[in-house]
Amino acid sequence: MTKVAIIGGGAAGLMASYQAASRGAEVYLFERNPNLGRKILISGKGRCNLTNIKNLKDFIANYPGNGKFLFSSLTAFSNTDLIAFFEGLGVKTKVERGGRVFPQSDKSLDVVNAMQKALKDLDVNIMFNSRVRRLVIEQDQIKGILFGDTLKEFYCDKVVIATGGLSYPSTGSTGDGYELALQAGHTIVPLKPSLVPLICQEDWVKDLQGLTLKNVEATVYVKQKKIASEFGEMLFTHYGISGPIILTLSRQVVDYLESNPVVSINLKPALTEQELEQRLLRDFNLYKNKMFKNSLNDLLPKKMIPVFVNYTGIDPEKKINQITRNERKKILDSLRNFCVTITGCRENEAIVTRGGVSIKEINPKTMESKKIKGLYFAGEVIDIDGVTGGYNLQAAFSTGFVAGCNCA
Repeated sequence: MTKVAIIGGGAAGLMASYQAASRGAEVYLFERNPNLGRKILISGKGRCNLTNIKNLKDFIANYPGNGKFLFSSLTAFSNTDLIAFFEGLGVKTKVERGGRVFPQSDKSLDVVNAMQKALKDLDVNIMFNSRVRRLVIEQDQIKGILFGDTLKEFYCDKVVIATGGLSYPSTGSTGDGYELALQAGHTIVPLKPSLVPLICQEDWVKDLQGLTLKNVEATVYVKQKKIASEFGEMLFTHYGISGPIILTLSRQVVDYLESNPVVSINLKPALTEQELEQRLLRDFNLYKNKMFKNSLNDLLPKKMIPVFVNYTGIDPEKKINQITRNERKKILDSLRNFCVTITGCRENEAIVTRGGVSIKEINPKTMESKKIKGLYFAGEVIDIDGVTGGYNLQAAFSTGFVAGCNCA
């Protein structure tokens, strides 16, 4: 019987354990925390965005980091396979806006509990509070691991590293897998936060805390050069900006933080410049005897109006019928180009890590190391990252599936 050590009890490690055990391997799952799936529990704001229903071609396009590497694993264990897998474990799913798939219960705990029960039924040995410190390698072949503070020896035939990245260290993702990969002679592509909230220079963002803007367009500029643009939903926080389109843009933004990139928000992207001007003129005609600060209720969310008025630099008490043509142009420009300056990111809140074990050193069909026989990788520890919408969890489950099947 093949004896397998799987390091990490997140999405990739849980799936690898299940697949290896169901194929007859003797599986030991080493988890440094006292419980499993900590990152799954917080994913999708506690609701667990398991996957997405897009087709394979579109699915791969949502991994700006090395999506093509995932072709084999997403073919072997697709989004429909994942949905069927969880349905088989009693976790019914539903599809929401953007094709995102969630448990019907909206509880990530149901996903973790179902996996844990399935592993128990397969007699997987779960070793809690067991941090793996070293790999035991002889003549380019895995022989086992050393774990715990006393470096206890555990000898086995195969090892799967599924430790996650550096994102959300509070869940146990502190980069252990990279250290282990380096011990095995692997290359680590430089690590950066991805899908990460952004910190703004402007103090007024605090006044917008909690405000969600839908159907807006956010564009990143570095020294007036356009870097990237996204359309959809965003959120203001007490420190800056977040939400789906901001998290997607953050992947590019983190490369330019030293240059203080600017995020320009087009608050009315559905309207052309001329259409927006006509709309503004209609509103101004309707509210011509009102003060400027009381004239924008039809255009902007209530919470945003005082900040926006201040942003334009126009006297809030000024009557609409006294607004000059230049001032109207300033209002139009502000509606189409409402800017914040980025000074940093909330690194410890990154949803995923960009970078990791080089894909050039991993066989995409088996997830086995090309350097060390019997060593496999799965999940975020590999240099793959996707946008929000269920892609990162699917990648973890799919690579975990392939590693688990092949190490057994």
